[in-house]
Amino acid sequence: MPFDPTQTDWNLIRGFVAVVEHGSLTRAAEMLGLSQPTLSRQIAELEKTLGTVLFERVARGLKLTRTGENLVEPARHMMSAARSLGIAAATQDKDLQGTVRITASEIVSAFVLPPLLCELAQHCPEIQIELVASNQVSNLLEREADIAIRMVRPHQAALITRHLADWPIGIYGHRDYLAKLPALPRTALGVPLSQMPQYRWLGMDQSDQYIAGFKAAGLTVDRSFFDFRCDNHLVIWQALLQGLGIGIATCWMAERHPQLQQVMADQVLAPLPVWLTTHRELRSSKRIRTVFDFLAEGLLQQRF
Repeated sequence: MPFDPTQTDWNLIRGFVAVVEHGSLTRAAEMLGLSQPTLSRQIAELEKTLGTVLFERVARGLKLTRTGENLVEPARHMMSAARSLGIAAATQDKDLQGTVRITASEIVSAFVLPPLLCELAQHCPEIQIELVASNQVSNLLEREADIAIRMVRPHQAALITRHLADWPIGIYGHRDYLAKLPALPRTALGVPLSQMPQYRWLGMDQSDQYIAGFKAAGLTVDRSFFDFRCDNHLVIWQALLQGLGIGIATCWMAERHPQLQQVMADQVLAPLPVWLTTHRELRSSKRIRTVFDFLAEGLLQQRF
């Protein structure tokens, strides 16, 4: 039976394109918010539907077969058409009633957005909000979210971005934890980098975000440098508040907790940029434009 795209689950096509673009099932599954076995089953189902093998399993992951290579561009065109259809439908909606899906980091979702969303609910009760609290970068081009608050600048031409702020960050520890440490030698510039291993560091587990940050600051570390590791920023924050060790936090958050003290204050850390992003064509949706503008104004007025 010939392939009939009208009878095919478009999630299968989406999964195929994601694996091609990200190079592995693991990374593609993370981007899609799926488990690896689920995505693997989707690829197998698509191969069964098409009656052909799309990937070869090799030592380093997956490699496109010749047939798979020939199907990449048509699959991308199908996804582009699906996105255009969704955007066209959204832009016809001139009413505020409906849902806006926002994605933001765990910290922003927990500590920044709730008061803003309470105010939004008072002004626009007809708008429903879906909040994806995740450190994974959702793909606005795939309509995984309508609006994103990101700490990295998006570069896709089809997106509207606004740079709202640069949040200073620092290294902090609980005063009780710091009081138990032996006095560390200091120079005119403060505690030198060579003394950093004397602290118990809180860091990421699978993510290399902190490792990259230390590298940018001129210090090469690996995963074992961190004595406590977790990829959930809220957990790291709570561990910091409980005195488990020292960690990196935005200054405005730390300054709200007098039990936290800044260490290595002379060590210059790059600030955390805050970008508000949406799809260019979705700005013609009154509902999404209203939420986008409200968040922009609210984040600009916040005193961090």
